[in-house]
Amino acid sequence: MNRTITIKGTGKVSVKPDLIIITMQLESHDYDYEKTMKLAAESVNILQNAIIKAGFNKEDLKTTDFNIRTHYESYRDKDNNYKSRFDGYVCEQGLKLEFDFNTSVLSNVLTSIGKATVEPNLNIQFSVKDKDAINEELLIRATENARRKAEVLARASNVTLGDLISIDYNWGDLYLYSRTSYMMENN
Repeated sequence: MNRTITIKGTGKVSVKPDLIIITMQLESHDYDYEKTMKLAAESVNILQNAIIKAGFNKEDLKTTDFNIRTHYESYRDKDNNYKSRFDGYVCEQGLKLEFDFNTSVLSNVLTSIGKATVEPNLNIQFSVKDKDAINEELLIRATENARRKAEVLARASNVTLGDLISIDYNWGDLYLYSRTSYMMENN
């Protein structure tokens, strides 16, 4: 009869970020489909000009998602019942700008976007370029952690630790972005 110990190993790696990722969400709305699409294109053009002013090429701004849908508004009819009526189209666009970690460049980009006539929802993340190296280091540390746990359990159970039978891992808890809190001075 095989006696098996199943262990979950964990690994943690702290590295200095070398990449800044700004994600932006734009939304355009108009009753007319063509006007909605024109507004969406103009919004992207305004953001492209903003990043050009910050020293980037317009091609550096990448589209991550694009969605156009119908929009309905709710209202009450004469009998006070809720109804909905067509209210045009909404175009939602996700955009991304990545660059080497440099807080001065980040400040310039945010200032330039802040002066633009569009108001995207912004999210700033600090990350690393070489995610594969970090993943490898995490695997090594998680394996070492699991081995230590198995040795402790074997010693406590007064048994000898045998050969490794299997490894089962997933990347469910992998997160390679730092929490970002970034303050800018008012001018």
